[in-house]
Amino acid sequence: MTPSVEALPPGLVTLADHEAHARTRLDDNAWAYFSGAAGDEITLRANRHAWDRLALLPRVLQPLAGFHTRVELLGRALAHPLLVAPMAWQRMAHADGEIAMAHAAAAQGAGLVLSTQASQPLEAVSQAFAAYPEAGPLWFQLYLQADRGFTRQLVQRVEAAGYQALVLTVDAPVQGARDRERRAGFRLPPGISAVNLEGTSPAASLLDTAPTWSDVQWLLGITRLPVLLKGVMHPDDARQAAALGVAGLIVSNHGGRTLDTAVSTAWALPRVADATGGSLPLLVDGGIRRGTDVLKALALGARAVLVGRPCLWGLANAGAVGAAHVLRLLRDEYEIAQALCGCVAPVDITGAIVIANATDSHL
Repeated sequence: MTPSVEALPPGLVTLADHEAHARTRLDDNAWAYFSGAAGDEITLRANRHAWDRLALLPRVLQPLAGFHTRVELLGRALAHPLLVAPMAWQRMAHADGEIAMAHAAAAQGAGLVLSTQASQPLEAVSQAFAAYPEAGPLWFQLYLQADRGFTRQLVQRVEAAGYQALVLTVDAPVQGARDRERRAGFRLPPGISAVNLEGTSPAASLLDTAPTWSDVQWLLGITRLPVLLKGVMHPDDARQAAALGVAGLIVSNHGGRTLDTAVSTAWALPRVADATGGSLPLLVDGGIRRGTDVLKALALGARAVLVGRPCLWGLANAGAVGAAHVLRLLRDEYEIAQALCGCVAPVDITGAIVIANATDSHL
């Protein structure tokens, strides 16, 4: 499937511009689902605020010859430390949905994590992504299903389609109480569904079938793909995950969509980094809106970041072109920030360039 080619609306020069314009393109139903979070949305706001509270302490007169933004992740080189986060039902934002997102990410050299609840077939997304030799990694985000046989078959499909890793979401045994969705009376539009879950039945009790550490061990035993855990925030959980032999961790609070008043990801990241001691790669999401946020994440111990809602706003505004524009803006801003902090490569970024809990006197 070839995505539609659309003109980018004028005046979009920041991710915030994309968000404001997307509000005019999305109906109330889709907007409530994509933009909302759990409860009073305190964690949603905290994710953004925490990055702002980190101040940068740049170095000057540093040699920048050979400057690059390449990072290595699970044995693969990436042009820059950006991946698109897994997000459900993207056809609510644009008719091309995840196909357009795959083209956008791959064209920008970014990685892509496809959601279990994608509204396009996983094979079609993989085929679109594979058309770009400079694309980043292609991973599949997995929710364990109550039917282990179905889960095994889904994993086999993912492997056969060429995905390079599994991302097991572990922070959502139940859905958060999302007030915006309830006020909007959210419903999936006709013709949009989690197409890759067709044939499975919902569990009688979500809590009875909620995944545990033994399920992580089971998953590690049935796949040849590396497995990352998404949603780890507590240092003790990070240590337990590392002991099990997972391939990496994604520090995430589900974009504030599950447990409101949970700590921000920027706060949790250095604590998870300390707990794991560099034994496995860390990624982080939640509130990434500027290239300086990407730089701060790497300074706090992340190898790369995942970007969610902004890519959806770009998708809503101009399909693949809009999502690619969001990633390009973020990539350019990150390159500028890295250079201005005197770092010739991502490996040179350390915690020394970040002042945590910055006050007005620091900024």
